[in-house]
This record gives sequence, structure tokens and C-alpha cells, in this order.
Amino acid sequence: MTMDATLERRSAELRTARTPFVHARVVLAERPTSSKPGDEALVLADGTIEGFVGGECAESTVRERSLSALKTGESALLRITPNAEDEQAGKVVVHNPCLSGGTLEIFLEPEVPAPLVVVVGEAPIARSLLALGGHLGYDLQPHGGSLPEDATAVVVASHGRGEEEVLTAALRMKVPYVGLVASPRRGAAVVASLDVSEALRARVRTPAGLDIGAHTPGEVALSILAELIQLRPRPDTAGPSPLPMVSGEGGLRGSTDEVATDPVCGMSVPMVPASLQLEIDETTVWFCGSGCQRAYAADPAAFGA
Repeated sequence: MTMDATLERRSAELRTARTPFVHARVVLAERPTSSKPGDEALVLADGTIEGFVGGECAESTVRERSLSALKTGESALLRITPNAEDEQAGKVVVHNPCLSGGTLEIFLEPEVPAPLVVVVGEAPIARSLLALGGHLGYDLQPHGGSLPEDATAVVVASHGRGEEEVLTAALRMKVPYVGLVASPRRGAAVVASLDVSEALRARVRTPAGLDIGAHTPGEVALSILAELIQLRPRPDTAGPSPLPMVSGEGGLRGSTDEVATDPVCGMSVPMVPASLQLEIDETTVWFCGSGCQRAYAADPAAFGA
């Protein structure tokens, strides 16, 4: 099934801008529902939904599960039902008591941009990095004069040309991986000259790459890519990763890990601007839909406020 032309153009724009999103498509809709199979939408990391995959109560669940899919990078088949059901293999089953009726199944497919690695320099090692990295799932780009804010890694392989300026900028931007191709002695001298704190200087990896006995430019490039692979997050890794797959200190730009509970129906609601909310006595209360929002606003005390 082809994508709606408007959403297809929008998807292309998001990919070009390296903006993560989830493509959501309805694959099953039991009556009565407001959506039908084939309806689709794009869900951005700030919770914005462009398109249509159901009413506002279903939309709230799609928003929550899409933001989760963006963090894991894994597709999911979401089943939203007004009646409690047992878990089903291969599906994420969510009981949403606010649905007006009918069950929806929606396929969520996240599109997360490849980690962006900026390569500084035109020496053989730099050229080898640009040639090899794409085969390993990285977006390798030559330095264009300024560092993109979503850079996951900056590798300086310019052999003494403009190193300090780029390294300082990368450290101040808190780029997760900053590597300098240099001998141990020269690398230490360059790092010591940087106009940043000692804590930031300590983040520079020099000589960049794992010690695999590399000699040729291609082998050195391979050792640097191996270090990036070693540092990337894995599902079974506890605690924060030193090198997120999607850059920015908090991972996905605009996303949040915070989830509130709708006080009326008990549904989980992601705490993003796109979700419905009320300010009550300087406290923000979150809702899955306008029905719950109206019920709460009419009598907050009835719901424990």
C-alpha cells in the first residue's frame, strides 16, 4: 500500500532534515471506529501527530507508544481495545477504556536517522573514514565549517590543520564522541592547549580508535569505527550510554521519558505539549482525551484533587 502523497512528501522532508519520526498505519479497524485500514499518520519526537489514525483517545495511545518506539528503534504492532484482553504474541495490547467502541491495530514503524559522524580533514585517514562508515550504518559527512547540532561524533584527522578550533567547539557542544588522529605525544600537547576545562579535555580520545595494531589509513579508519561501535548503546546495557545512537545530550530531540497518569481513566499520557493538559493550582494534570479533561475540570475533587 502506497503512502498518502502529502505524508510521503512530509516524510522526505523529515529524512532530509534528519528528524526522527514514526510512520503509523491502521491495519485493522473494527466497527464502530472513526478510522479505517490504510489510514496513516506521522508521529514526531515532540508528540506532534500529522495525519489520522483514530480519535483523540486512540491518538493518545499511539502518541505514547510511538515515542517509545523512537527510543528503541523497533517497529511494533499496537492493538488498542476498549475491553481488557490477554497479551498476544507479536503485539502490544493496550486496554483503552475511553474508546467509543471497536478495536484498532496500528503498525508503528520508527525512522531514526543514522548516527551523524563529522570527519574533519582531507588526509587519507579522513577519506577512508568517509568511504567505510556508510557501510556500517553511520552517516559520515565531511566538516563543512560548522558542526551540526545533532552530531554523534567528531573525528579530527587534519594532521595539525585547525584542530584546536574544531575540538573546542565539539567539546563545548557536548558531542558524545570527540576523537583526534595524532601520535600520543602530539595528541596530548594539542589537548593540553584547548581552552576548555580539564573535565572536557579528558573527553578527547587520542589517538582515536581502538588499539588493533593499525598501520594503513584504512586500518586506522577501521579502528576508529570499531571504537564507535564499541561505545554504541545496546538494549541490555544498564545505565546511560556514552554514545547515543541519536545525538543530543538527551537522545531524541524534543522527546521525553516522562509519562503521567490520566486521573479520570488511568491511561498513560506522555508529558509533551501535544498531549491534553490543565493547570490546576499550579499543577499540570494530563489527559488522554477531551472527555476526561472535561470531567476532571467539572469536579476535580471527584478524582482525588
